[in-house]
Amino acid sequence: MNISVVIPLFNEEESLPELMRWIDQVMKVNAYSYQVIMIDDGSEDESWKVIENLSQEYGTVRGIRFTRNYGKSAALNEGFAIAEGEVVITMDADLQDSPEEIPELYRMITVQGYHLVSGWKQKRYDPLSKTIPTRLFNWATRKMSGIYLHDFNCGLKSYALPVVQSIEVYGEMHRYIPILAKDAGFKRITEKVVSHQARKYGKSKFGLNRFVNGLLDLMSISFMIRFGKKPMHFFGLLGLLSTFTGLAATIWLIVYKLININNPHARDITDKPSFYIALTMMIIGVQMFLAGFIGEMIGRNSSERNVYKIRERI
Repeated sequence: MNISVVIPLFNEEESLPELMRWIDQVMKVNAYSYQVIMIDDGSEDESWKVIENLSQEYGTVRGIRFTRNYGKSAALNEGFAIAEGEVVITMDADLQDSPEEIPELYRMITVQGYHLVSGWKQKRYDPLSKTIPTRLFNWATRKMSGIYLHDFNCGLKSYALPVVQSIEVYGEMHRYIPILAKDAGFKRITEKVVSHQARKYGKSKFGLNRFVNGLLDLMSISFMIRFGKKPMHFFGLLGLLSTFTGLAATIWLIVYKLININNPHARDITDKPSFYIALTMMIIGVQMFLAGFIGEMIGRNSSERNVYKIRERI
């Protein structure tokens, strides 16, 4: 099979028939063998009934229905699990992503050898309340990840099949799939300018709270990639710095007191706020060190302590 198209959706009953006709037309013109995997993320309208009808009409449509709204990451993860095409393409169900981009996205994976191609909606039809936070989010992600894409959160992406088989998408991590792919060893990542269609049906599921969640997830994934398997390198280093700083300050206070032992105006060590600050730093340092030690013990006894992916076998 050439292509698997993975489409997460929530309340998109109006757009699904038109989207499926458009995808089928593109696939037939280019003679691709394909499957479309639609994941109903707890829709409250008739989206699932529409998916059932499309499955009977086309025969290439597979559907997954969640019991409630779990989010885009969960939907993508389930779609990736059953994808069979040599190239996996994700797109949104609201008709803002054009299926006409599929042939070039497919070619960039199969001919040019990229592992992941991310869409870049250079010209957007979104309000400023969405575009400005998006630009700030993309800037922060570029700086923290070292992956220089203009639009990390674009739903239109293409992947080589081994990429989606090697990553797990959870929480709100769908924004950071390029980072997950890079961490899994798939470093040939690029972007392609894609067209952005104005929304035709329904309303946007966008909310400003997703940028707060996105920032927290970015910090989380950056920490997990760097220190997830070696927590002592993070907590232990901070603990040592804090402990030795507090210890050095305490020693200095003692030495200073000994130098001025005959000075009747010299304050006792325990009368100085700096002593209690130094003591607190030592206590925090020991706690940080113990946190790193406990993290190492948990990691070494975990059934997933040797997490690695085999790309291919002979």
